[in-house]
Amino acid sequence: MLVEFPADDPERALRFWEGVLGTGLAPRGPGQGEGWQSDGDGAALGVHARASGPGDRVSLPYFSVPDVPAALEQVTALGGAVIHAGERWAICRDSEGSPFGLGPVS
Repeated sequence: MLVEFPADDPERALRFWEGVLGTGLAPRGPGQGEGWQSDGDGAALGVHARASGPGDRVSLPYFSVPDVPAALEQVTALGGAVIHAGERWAICRDSEGSPFGLGPVS
């Protein structure tokens, strides 16, 4: 699981989250998108520059699923909505309108 936080000032956000959590965030590698991410056990924390895309305006939890296209079918079948279906990652809303992301199992 990944919780992603967009930032107007990424350097300030990195100082904040690294200070609060007592852990570093490293630049992302290939296939992880832009920004920085924590490493280790448990949920990962990501920070990226705020933009205007569907996953760039608010904090989002990202859930890992074994088959993204199949999970997107379930999202719509269960009353949710697919906002952006990318090649590897997708932004959705649940049946109550709350945003979340889906991505492949690492």
